[in-house]
Amino acid sequence: MSIIKKLLLVAALVTFVAAQSPEPPLSDSRLTVHTLVREDIFAGFLANNMERFTRGEKNIDLLLEKRPAEKSSLLAWKGGAKIYRAVLAHEANKSAEFKQLYQEALDLFAQGRQANPRDGGVAAVTGGSYAIFADRLPKDVRAAAWATAYDSFQTLWKVQGASIDKMPVHIRGELLAGLTMSAQRTGRDAEATQFLDKMLELMGGTPYEATAKAWKKDPASAATTTLACMNCHESGRLVARLKTLDAK
Repeated sequence: MSIIKKLLLVAALVTFVAAQSPEPPLSDSRLTVHTLVREDIFAGFLANNMERFTRGEKNIDLLLEKRPAEKSSLLAWKGGAKIYRAVLAHEANKSAEFKQLYQEALDLFAQGRQANPRDGGVAAVTGGSYAIFADRLPKDVRAAAWATAYDSFQTLWKVQGASIDKMPVHIRGELLAGLTMSAQRTGRDAEATQFLDKMLELMGGTPYEATAKAWKKDPASAATTTLACMNCHESGRLVARLKTLDAK
C-alpha cells in the first residue's frame, strides 16, 4: 500500500471515530446530564477507551459548573468514574491507589445523596456502578458494595416498579438485573428468585433473556455470571437523541 493510501486510510478512520464520538454539546439544555456524560464514561467501561473516559470525567466537572441544580446526579457519575479507576488500580495490584480512589468514590456517592436525597439519578448511577464493578472489588469491600447496590435498586423499585412493563428495554432490563443480582449477592435468595422470574416474564426476546434463563436453570451459575449491562450504552446514542430532538 502506498504512503498516500495509508494516509488516506488513517484520515478516514479518524473521521469515522470522530463521527462516532462527537464532543457532547454541554450547553444544550434539552439533554439531561446523564445523556451528556454516559456515552463517554461507558466507552471506558465497555471498550477500555480511556481517552473518551477521561473526556467524560472532564465533562462531568464542566457540568458541575454549568448545571448546579443537577449537582447530585453529577456527583454520582463522578463517583462511578472513581469506582472504575479504583477497580483498575486494584487489578494492577496498586493497593494504596485503590484505597484512595475507592474512598473518593464512597465520599462522592455520599455527597450526591446528601445534595438531593430525592434524586433517583443518584440511586440509578450508584446501583448501576456497583452492579457492573462490585464483583471486581477486593473481597473485604465487596459485601458492603453489594449492600449499597441493593439499597439503591430498592429505592428505584419503589418509584419505578409499578410502571416497569412500560419502560424501554434498557431501563427495564438494568433495573431488574440490578434487583436480581443485588438480592442474590446479599443472600436474599427468595427476592432474587422473585425478580429473576420477573425478568423472564418481561425480558423475553431481549439480550437479557439468555442469562436469565441460565440462572433459572442452574442457580449456582449466578455466583460467577452477571445479568447487568446486557443492553448497555453503546456508541451513537447521543447522536441519535440529538437527531430526534432536532426533528421535533
